[in-house]
Amino acid sequence: MARRQRFLKDERGATAVEYGLIVSLIFIAIVIGVANYANRTGNMYNYINNSMKGS
Repeated sequence: MARRQRFLKDERGATAVEYGLIVSLIFIAIVIGVANYANRTGNMYNYINNSMKGS
């Protein structure tokens, strides 16, 4: 019975889950930022390429 009580009071697993959620949110933010940067950079190079074709 004491073993069961210790198991129910142990919060180490919950802390690990919380850290995992924080890391996953940071990862998602980084992926969105990199994708946005890549999209804008690609658009810039396409604009430059099209401008040079026209001249």
